Amino acid sequence: MVTHVPAEAHGDERGALISFVEAQRGAVRRSVLGLTEEQAASRPSASELSLSGLVKHVAEVELNWLRMAQRRPNEKARTEETWGDSFRLVDGETVPETLAFWDDVAKQTEAFIRSVPSLDDTFPLPPAPWFPKDGAVSMRWLMMHLVEEIARHAGHADIIRESLDGKGAFDLVALEREQGL
Repeated sequence: MVTHVPAEAHGDERGALISFVEAQRGAVRRSVLGLTEEQAASRPSASELSLSGLVKHVAEVELNWLRMAQRRPNEKARTEETWGDSFRLVDGETVPETLAFWDDVAKQTEAFIRSVPSLDDTFPLPPAPWFPKDGAVSMRWLMMHLVEEIARHAGHADIIRESLDGKGAFDLVALEREQGL
């Protein structure tokens, strides 16, 4: 990580978790900075991943985890048939629209985490081969998982961006600052 995550106020665990999630979001967002739609959608390696697809994927993953924690239906739920569409922009979707969608999800996540009575509160995990039977996780776990999930994809984004134009994370932080973003 090339940005400093500010320390939370003493005892503000929620604030610290939100700050670390936001730091990882920033890394993914910066990966598309200054690129055309075509560049953001390109796949410069053998991988199927593109930068615009990664932005969409992490936004949808965050929404999915938020809706599970809220115990609400996910309006963007994927099926086996549409799973691949979570990794690419389709039907006229654009990078700015996808970033705006993610900004809204991020605001919802923060509002929800700040509103729960305790980070120890839990929600059930859905049935899946990779989850324990009748498993549940805490809100704290959710936030740590979002750090893990987004950071994994931020690493993918770093490699893809460097493959496109040689810009690394430090270059993108500087570009973001130059543009006053």
